[in-house]
Amino acid sequence: MTAERVSGELFGGVTFEEAAREPLGDGAVVLRGFARTDRKRLLDSVGTIAAAAPFRHMAVRGGRRMSVAMTSCGSVGWVTDESGYRYDPLDPATGRPWPPMPDLFLALAARAALQAGFSEYEPDSCLLNEYAPDARLSLHRDADERDFTQPIVSVSLGIPAVFLWGGLERGAAPRRLRLESGDVVVWGGPARLVHHGVEPVAEGVDPMAGPRRFNLTFRKAL
Repeated sequence: MTAERVSGELFGGVTFEEAAREPLGDGAVVLRGFARTDRKRLLDSVGTIAAAAPFRHMAVRGGRRMSVAMTSCGSVGWVTDESGYRYDPLDPATGRPWPPMPDLFLALAARAALQAGFSEYEPDSCLLNEYAPDARLSLHRDADERDFTQPIVSVSLGIPAVFLWGGLERGAAPRRLRLESGDVVVWGGPARLVHHGVEPVAEGVDPMAGPRRFNLTFRKAL
């Protein structure tokens, strides 16, 4: 598949590096290198958020703990426990509201959504994932939001990972896509409920993030 090229201003007068636009299907695209020029500021913001709402390995039904550590920012955060999945305005670990979403995050998410054909995107929640080596995310779909007309915007930072892009049915064989630090994936419209995941992350060291991968997943939850 041939990737198209896009370039322009990311936000705040900052010009992003020319990025490959790799379509995944109707409503879905990988924007290669889209966030590359602002990785340091994004990672600094991740650190600030984690200081107020620490990463944690959440439990799912049955008591199993996820290998991926998570936290959130925005009006609501995504949480999971033995009672199920939901969005909550309070961090159950601290009893306080989640940290506000940085303007940097909002601007990046809106610009990436626009490049994918979704205008006026205003996410109210960002799920932050921290992957150590061997952490993985099984195939799933983001279906806990109220409005499926709004896309998902996913930003990769740190060591590379293999992203699994499946189908609307869970049993569909997924495509394997290597994502580097600064790559952004956007999916919405007909692709909004596609199953996706992450293979076990291989060991590595990123010059900015160290031996970790971080993922920012923006949603319009409410």
